[in-house]
Amino acid sequence: MRVFIAEDQFLLRRGLEDLLAAHGIDVVGSVADGSEILSGVRAGGADLALLDIRMPPTNTDEGIRAALALRAAQPGFPVVLLSQYVEELYLDELLSDGAGGVGYLLKDRVFDDVQFVHTLRAVQAGSTSVDPEVIARLMRRRTVQTKLSRLTAREYEVLSHMAEGDSNTQIAEKLFVTEKAVAKHINSMFAKLDLPESNSNARRVLAVLAFLRQ
Repeated sequence: MRVFIAEDQFLLRRGLEDLLAAHGIDVVGSVADGSEILSGVRAGGADLALLDIRMPPTNTDEGIRAALALRAAQPGFPVVLLSQYVEELYLDELLSDGAGGVGYLLKDRVFDDVQFVHTLRAVQAGSTSVDPEVIARLMRRRTVQTKLSRLTAREYEVLSHMAEGDSNTQIAEKLFVTEKAVAKHINSMFAKLDLPESNSNARRVLAVLAFLRQ
């Protein structure tokens, strides 16, 4: 197996090179800048790309965008994302093309070199391997989004003002409605978000947290 590595942290990049070499895997190239991924993979003749997600020059989503570009040029090209974060942006597109050959691992949950190498080989062979914690986090986020979709436009507007720290009185003034109407919207919102019975301040905090986790 010929692997190309994209990782901006020097020690981690060198550590990955040494680890893979120790398991008989040919590292055909490694870069610290996301803009060099596509040309590096092509030049090295890699048959799997091991990519960090957040890399220079912007430290946002270079790795996952490179993965999508690689698979657009060569459907099913094996890619393994190795990240500290769960990035939902573009992830659905990457996982849902049906071609397989995708891995998503969290750096702080890779505990065993043998299992790590086994995952790379499985992805290279066409399997999909996603850390269970990634799936759990995405499911929690989707659950929140599903609940928020139950809200009416007015309830969502009230919630957005709550997230800004506005009191019921301030929300009523901004929306040109009565405080009683605001309270009614909030109580309906609490029910649709399945928030447990507790004091109103605690429920407001939970509702705002749901809004911010979208």
